[in-house]
Amino acid sequence: MRIIDSNIIIYSALDEFSYLREYLKDSQNYVSKFSEIEVLGYHGLKPSQKQYFESVFYSLNVIPITDPIVRKAIDLRQQKKMTAGDSLIGATALISNFEVITRNSADFDWIENLKVHNPIK
Repeated sequence: MRIIDSNIIIYSALDEFSYLREYLKDSQNYVSKFSEIEVLGYHGLKPSQKQYFESVFYSLNVIPITDPIVRKAIDLRQQKKMTAGDSLIGATALISNFEVITRNSADFDWIENLKVHNPIK
C-alpha cells in the first residue's frame, strides 16, 4: 500500500501529468489528512481546482493525524531539517508501513525503512 504526497495530487490536476490520476483511483492508496489541509488550503485555488481536489479527497482513503503519527513526525524532524508536512507524511507512511509516492523523493530517501517512489521522470 502507498501514501500519496500532496505534490502528486497537485500535479495530477495538470493535463501533462494526467497519468498520475491512476494513483488516485487505486483503492490501495491513501493520503494523509495533512495533504488535504495543504492542497485545499491553498489560498489561490480556482473554483474548478477546488472541485477537482475535493473530489480527489472524497475518493481517497484519508488517514487522520494521530498521536503516534505526531510523535514519529517529531522524531523525524529531530533527526534532520524537514518541513512539518513532510514529517507528517513520512511518519504516516512509517506507522502504516506504506510506500511514499512523491515527486520529491530526496525529502524522504534518508529515512530508514521507508520505501519511496517518484513516478514523475
